[in-house]
Amino acid sequence: MTNARHRDFDFWIGEWEVTDPAGTPAGRNRIQQVFGGVGLSEHWEGAGGQLGTSLNVFSESRGHWHQTWIDSSGTLLQLDGGLRDGAMVLEGTTPGREDPGATVQHRISWSTMDGNPDLVRQHWEVSKDAGSTWETLFDGRYRRIGGAEAPGG
Repeated sequence: MTNARHRDFDFWIGEWEVTDPAGTPAGRNRIQQVFGGVGLSEHWEGAGGQLGTSLNVFSESRGHWHQTWIDSSGTLLQLDGGLRDGAMVLEGTTPGREDPGATVQHRISWSTMDGNPDLVRQHWEVSKDAGSTWETLFDGRYRRIGGAEAPGG
């Protein structure tokens, strides 16, 4: 059984070409509804051959969205959050790569660009100092395959 909150992330559903802000190809992504619309599955193919997948669901019992991401390098991300000012914002922590005793915070947001449903920005930021400062890890521009042209294109 679905409710309106299960539709929060529907703007991401589709087949997408992904570039960086300069227009350099970053990969392709396919997002589909699963289990009668209560969740989304993601299948990522990076331009460099990386593969990744995620499952996304609005958890009624927890009252927020959850994403579990795994990729071909062995990365595991578990993120939680929801809509903030029209963007889906999910956050979580991982152990540091150089220092497994350290914690890295991840904040990933997805939002339509210029109100166009065929253009989505994914902005992935990390903080190694408990959120005092953030750096961009990935800034992807999604263009729906068969949809609108990217801005300026």
